[in-house]
Amino acid sequence: MFDTLKTAIAAFALPLALFISFPSAATNLIPEPPKIEATAYLLMDAKTGHIITSYNADTRLPPASLTKLMTSYIVSHEIAKGTISENDQVKISVKAWQTGGSRMFIQEGTFVSVLELLKGVIIQSGNDASVALAEYVAGDESAFVDLMNRYALELGMNDTHFENATGLPHELHLTTAKDLAKLARAIIYEHQHYRLYSQKSFTYNNIQQANRNTLIFGELAVDGLKTGHTEEAGYCLVASAEEKGTRLISVIMGTESERARARESKKLLTYGFRFYETATLYQAGESISQQKLWMGNNDTIDLGVREDLLATIPKGSEKSLKANIDVNAFIKAPVKQGDKLGTLKITLEDKTIIQTDLLALADEDKGGIFKQLIDFILLFFASFLQA
Repeated sequence: MFDTLKTAIAAFALPLALFISFPSAATNLIPEPPKIEATAYLLMDAKTGHIITSYNADTRLPPASLTKLMTSYIVSHEIAKGTISENDQVKISVKAWQTGGSRMFIQEGTFVSVLELLKGVIIQSGNDASVALAEYVAGDESAFVDLMNRYALELGMNDTHFENATGLPHELHLTTAKDLAKLARAIIYEHQHYRLYSQKSFTYNNIQQANRNTLIFGELAVDGLKTGHTEEAGYCLVASAEEKGTRLISVIMGTESERARARESKKLLTYGFRFYETATLYQAGESISQQKLWMGNNDTIDLGVREDLLATIPKGSEKSLKANIDVNAFIKAPVKQGDKLGTLKITLEDKTIIQTDLLALADEDKGGIFKQLIDFILLFFASFLQA
């Protein structure tokens, strides 16, 4: 009788931990990252946020016109919210007209659309356009700067502080390569105007200016983002490209010339695409593990993840990944969709690369009285045998 009951319990109870091993693959040889001639740099997988390589990525440095990434991000965000529109006509102030440095060449007293000004910021790196938009969005540039710093905190740019909307030199106007990569990710995936970053030129007031990001003219699939230069900052570039489902972001700060910033950015992107890829391990809503459900309408419950589970891995190493699934000992109804019921850990060569929650994929209600009674008895003995 006891052995029969034990066999019945074993049939219902699934293992508490599953270890899934994929067929082994040959070791992937990854060389050291290329030597980059810059004060700071970073290479990130845009989809996962994984940093492939970096140097001085947390060092606070002047960003020059990379500042305009935040300016354009806020303007696009305000358009999406409906507080302003692309077609709004902005009256150009004396301050905007007189702002020095790179310019869109807008004229004081004229009216220019928000979209044209946004193109002037992104494509022509216009300081005048940046001030005009800052004044239109927030009333004046100082109020807009407060908005910039608030958005920076929301994006986790904790080592960034802005003093203006343009990137003109100020001793307190500083950011990091890591923070700029975070901002670039937000622009790529949230910014409805990201397409503007790959536009090769823009003409305003009969003056045509080429995009300063020369990588968009090259053989790599670069479609953004922004250049910067001041004497204090050196030559800087935040770039992004996508190839075969993998999108990378490179940040280069403090190079010696326009050619150097393009060359060093290309080195990083080439290295990343050559040796790394973004793998989709599990899709949102996919059943990763089916476990015994006690006292429910159904005998089993499906566990999975809320969002697609992505990983940055060396190319060709996906078959070497191992998944360790650790679930709660006894899962009882009722269960709500999204309840945490276990943990999924992904390892590569004995190194944990992802650890995330396993969640219930659907609501599971209690079963009938008879079903609950049978499961209560079985669960009692199952608990006893596990003790």
